[in-house]
Amino acid sequence: MSSKLVDWQGRHVDAFAAARTEKEFFEALSRAARELGFDHCAYGMRLPLPLSNPKIILVNDYSEQWQRRYAEQNYLAVDPTVAHGVRSVLPVIWTESLFENCMGFWEDARAHQLKVGWAQSSYDANGAVGMLTLARGGEPLTESELKENSMRMAWLVQAAQEGMTRLHPNVRPVIPVAALTAREVEVLRWTADGKTSGEVGMIMSITERTVNFHINNALEKLGAVNKTAGVIKAAMLRLL
Repeated sequence: MSSKLVDWQGRHVDAFAAARTEKEFFEALSRAARELGFDHCAYGMRLPLPLSNPKIILVNDYSEQWQRRYAEQNYLAVDPTVAHGVRSVLPVIWTESLFENCMGFWEDARAHQLKVGWAQSSYDANGAVGMLTLARGGEPLTESELKENSMRMAWLVQAAQEGMTRLHPNVRPVIPVAALTAREVEVLRWTADGKTSGEVGMIMSITERTVNFHINNALEKLGAVNKTAGVIKAAMLRLL
């Protein structure tokens, strides 16, 4: 790691650590984004619970007009960068092909001077997924620019996840789940595949009673009322 990168990270770590509110942290995050050549910074987070209606948190420094437009048109539901971030932690760059199925959204964004963008998601230990977006209205991203700044940008993704989780007023810390044993994880994985306790026992060469013992222990640790809820919660918390 180059000394320039270390110095850059160290300086911003100090600024992030000094932030005492979500607003202060996001202002520091926006400054870091501008140093990398972007006009705007946005951060979204989907919490893993409640399962029926996961909480969505969105913060950004876009214009008030675009924020209002994005909400009114429910662009969150069609935004391809969001769909990408849910299924992959690889970075994505805004392109015509990325928005080919929602060209109205793409044209609207460009009309609001949002023409160039980069985004990447990350997951934390509690199963929350967050995505950092860096955007501007000017020159396209070049290969040399990405090569020079990719490590800084990827580092900002993780820093944003940690900071927003720590400071956003609507994020309630998730009560840590006691670690599942290897056996508990295995029986839950087979259960997630639709296997009965008897079938799991045959696969694992243990009795059905032992399978149910491990399942019940896992459900107690997860605070789940049944196998289905336990499997879903364990998967959402990335324990499987």
